[in-house]
This record gives sequence, structure tokens and C-alpha cells, in this order.
Amino acid sequence: MRSFGELESMWSASPPPPRDGGELCLIVLRKSAGVHETPRQAALSCERGLIGDRWEKSDSPEVGRQVTLINALAAALIAADQPLDLPGDNLVVDLDLSTEALPTGTRVRIGTAVLEVTELPHTGCQKFSARFGQDALRWVNWKEHRNRRLRGINCRVVTDGAVSVGDTCRVL
Repeated sequence: MRSFGELESMWSASPPPPRDGGELCLIVLRKSAGVHETPRQAALSCERGLIGDRWEKSDSPEVGRQVTLINALAAALIAADQPLDLPGDNLVVDLDLSTEALPTGTRVRIGTAVLEVTELPHTGCQKFSARFGQDALRWVNWKEHRNRRLRGINCRVVTDGAVSVGDTCRVL
């Protein structure tokens, strides 16, 4: 586990993530609590979210939380040499997820699918703190840079499509 200072220092020392277009680095299907699959390809659906993810089987799925994205560098720093699927976000992307780059309502094409950023915040929780430590939780939720969205963003699917690791993420 990394300290708050280590996380902040490593983030600040890294080049900024791309703003207009990046890359899909990892796809994560959350099968059940703590059980993840990382396929090379997946399908996204307006009705079902990421096909095969536990969200589609939820008793009361919230459309604004269909798919979660996390920045690849933030995920790597938080995971601290653990697998990048551990944070549990559906799509790990090399893309700036800040409120400046992707305000609510912004659409992003990944592969042939289009996602829309929702207003619902994506913040760390007790499970996150247990996995990565209290400092990581404080770092992602720190009010001084909440606009960075280091814990990631929530999206809904607006155009069905297929995604593959290596696909371009294009801000529309």
C-alpha cells in the first residue's frame, strides 16, 4: 500500500494523460464480489451495460452506473503492483477523466460503442479502503483535486458496440 504522499508525488511526476483520445488498456468483468475476468474483447449494450458484468444481473440496476472507467495510471498507482483489475472498474483507460476533459454529458467512443459520462460520483468506499489502504482512499477522494476523478467515472451506454483491449478512446 502506498502513502498519500507517495501517490500524490508519483501522479504529479507523471506526464498528464491524453485529453482527446487515449487507449483501452483493460476490460474487467465483475462476476461476483472479488471475482473478476479480464477478456480481450467485450460487448456493451444500452440495456445491459457491459455484457457479462454483474451490473446487468442487479435487481435494481442504475443506468447512470452501467459502466465505470478508471485512468490506467491512477489504477496502477492505487494497485501498487497488484493486478489492475483489483479496483473493480470495467474499463481501464489511458485517458484524462477530469471534469475539465470530460464534463457530465460528454460522450466517448471506445471501439464501436459510445458511452456518456453521468453526473453520479464514483468514490472510494470501505471495500476500496480495505484493498488499498486509508491513504489511497483519502487520495482519490481528496477535495483539493476531486475534479481529477482519480477513482474514476460512471457512464451509461448510448450506442451498443464492441470493445477490445488496444481500442482508441475518442472524446466526441
